Amino acid sequence: MEKNPIVLDLETQKLFSEIDRGKRHLLRVSVIGIYDYGQKNYFVFEEKEISKLEPFLQQASFLIGFNIREFDLQVLKPYLVSSLDHVPIIDLLEEIERSRGHKVSLQSVAQATLKEGKSGSGLEAVQLFKEGRLEELKRYCLDDVRITKEIYEYGKREGKVYFFSNRDWQTHEIRVQWGDKAPVWGEKKPFPSTLF
Repeated sequence: MEKNPIVLDLETQKLFSEIDRGKRHLLRVSVIGIYDYGQKNYFVFEEKEISKLEPFLQQASFLIGFNIREFDLQVLKPYLVSSLDHVPIIDLLEEIERSRGHKVSLQSVAQATLKEGKSGSGLEAVQLFKEGRLEELKRYCLDDVRITKEIYEYGKREGKVYFFSNRDWQTHEIRVQWGDKAPVWGEKKPFPSTLF
């Protein structure tokens, strides 16, 4: 497999209310969706299929996600045979938080930047898993992958994205620099001394 960027999003079997929040891996993976830029295709894996996902991750030139560093990869880590510590990461939420000084939701960025919302929520995704509605869950997960991919591509192309704030009911512009260089998992870029 050739090295290519991969967009990743996962859904969990449990909610934070069901576990110790400091042990994110206890949420357990229900499904993981990816977009592989090399193959120009989407793939989705159930928990029992994570071994099929691993070669994609090991060959990734970098991973792209929304809150991927603090959430997705923390949940996924115990499933992997190989470490992802060497794989660079572009975490869209982290980049936005660095600029704005606070977190925003994928929904607020999608609505303001792409003029469309998510097809569901994490709470609904857990419910779909508990009800055994895996095909619907996979569609939801892949839709989040698509939205993340389109936000990344918009930001890379335009040098900015937008989010809608519930604090002041305004749409805000965020300048971003999403190129092909990304810090590896253990390296967080420092927050600027002045936030704007």
